[in-house]
Amino acid sequence: MATAKQVSLERLEILAHVAELYFVQGLNQAQIAQRTSYSRSMISRLLSEARDRGVVEIRIHHPLRRAAALEQTFQSRFGLKQVRIVEVSPTANDAQARVGMLAAQVVSECVQDDDIVGVAWGSTLSTVASALRTQLRRGVRVVQMLGSVGTRTPELDGVDIARRIARAFGATYLTLPAPLLTSDERTSEALLRDERIREVLALARRARIALVGIGAVDPAHSALVQSGFLKPSQAVETRKAGAVGDVCAIPFDIDGRLLDLPWTRRRVGIDPSSLMRIPLRIGIAQGEVKAQAILGALRSRLINALVTDDLTAAAILRESA
Repeated sequence: MATAKQVSLERLEILAHVAELYFVQGLNQAQIAQRTSYSRSMISRLLSEARDRGVVEIRIHHPLRRAAALEQTFQSRFGLKQVRIVEVSPTANDAQARVGMLAAQVVSECVQDDDIVGVAWGSTLSTVASALRTQLRRGVRVVQMLGSVGTRTPELDGVDIARRIARAFGATYLTLPAPLLTSDERTSEALLRDERIREVLALARRARIALVGIGAVDPAHSALVQSGFLKPSQAVETRKAGAVGDVCAIPFDIDGRLLDLPWTRRRVGIDPSSLMRIPLRIGIAQGEVKAQAILGALRSRLINALVTDDLTAAAILRESA
């Protein structure tokens, strides 16, 4: 099918007119057929074409019920600047989508004109990017905080996420042209001296807001393993060293102590101290399997804001008891 640019304006106007009668004025297909020279079956095809060509965009806004008592508990216990916890059903399979939608609301509320927004990578942040509605801001810049070249999951990498978040705010974006982990320390040191990479990381250090996921260490749930940056055996060694999770590929233990491991010296991205100087660091994660990782992230101060669901939040509190 031809793209919208290849379709005549007359055709697009027909699609828009039929779509307006159906979606805005509430006429059914038979009533629209009576008003126009088209058959009912043609009206059906025109409505489908309008959706396919982007003339019509359909959004479903599910109500998000928040767990206010849990939010207050987390606010006081961990001293968070922001906390949002959405209620989910134990049997539902849309927890990540709901957390992503709630996080998108938080991001929309927080991003202001002329802000610099640093972004990481991963499936949860991809969900947030997809849930963001267009809301133009003036002078916003989105910057990738760590490399992602070479990932097995390009749709989840920082480049695509930065681009989609920037598009939602009408912002410009800067990407980090490097892998997250290099093959050896000398290569990462050389990349960190590269003028382009230094420019990107310098902007990341000036961010007012950071959006990060929280990774698990278990090889079965580790994004670093799934993306191909770590081998399963390396994840096992990371766990044996006491790590429970990572933020921006910065590993930490259950008490929030940052760990210096062999693979962390091959990392290309914002350094821990610079990340912790960003005023608002929003961690977005869900799943009871990540309870220890989220708890460690909260104690590490790599994040000072959290968006999650109530089942995960309850598991975090059990771990912290």
